[in-house]
Amino acid sequence: MPDVNSPYQPGTPCWVDLMVPDQQAALDFYCGLFGWEGEVGPPETGGYAVCTLDGKPVAGIASAISPDGGPTRPTVWTTYLATSDADSDEKSIADNGGTVVMPGVEVLTLGRMSLAADPTGAVFGLWQARDFLGAQVVNEPGAFIWSELNTGDPDAAALFYANVLGITRAPMDGEDGYFALEVDGRTVAGMQGLDKMPPGTPSHWLTYFAVDDTDRTIEALIRAGGKVLRPAFDMTTGRMAVVRDPQGGKFAIITPSSTESR
Repeated sequence: MPDVNSPYQPGTPCWVDLMVPDQQAALDFYCGLFGWEGEVGPPETGGYAVCTLDGKPVAGIASAISPDGGPTRPTVWTTYLATSDADSDEKSIADNGGTVVMPGVEVLTLGRMSLAADPTGAVFGLWQARDFLGAQVVNEPGAFIWSELNTGDPDAAALFYANVLGITRAPMDGEDGYFALEVDGRTVAGMQGLDKMPPGTPSHWLTYFAVDDTDRTIEALIRAGGKVLRPAFDMTTGRMAVVRDPQGGKFAIITPSSTESR
């Protein structure tokens, strides 16, 4: 179901956004790579750009530069998990060993957002929707298709997300050491340890975008100044690669072998 017209169930990844030093350069890069449309937003939203695909919101891009000219956040894609009560979840985050990085703020009449880190250090967002549901197209080329928690302590992370958002862990068939994260029995994300990653890799959420052709997308990404971190490879769910944009934002691309419903 690529089109989303109803609220996301709490615990489900519902939005992704990028904080970046040069917002316009990022807009040019991602619009060229994925076929998005987007422009710097109005002052009342801090210039936040809501990028669209076929007229529907798919992701956000914002400036990481504060009004006084200093950096405020690293260049990173953030996964937002849907919530029905951000304030209550913030308390639960603190009670379960997490950290509230940015307390909840109202975004006009669109919703309420906050940022937090789980006990292993992986940063994520919370989105309590009002007028804005989140991504309205997913699981098709140019849209995000998967969110993956890479963590230094899968057991601690699983307990945290279960207690805070009701997200449960289940083994994923055919994938040794890889787990499905489920909401009410439906897979909404993935989780794995850091043992197969370079030493020193911190815990993090990784955003996957669907593409028609992983190899051709890599060629376009390199021409636009991006870099390949993990070359394209085939797996049971499709052909994927891990890459980064010219400003250092890390993400994955995948040509799925089948479309999973969100």
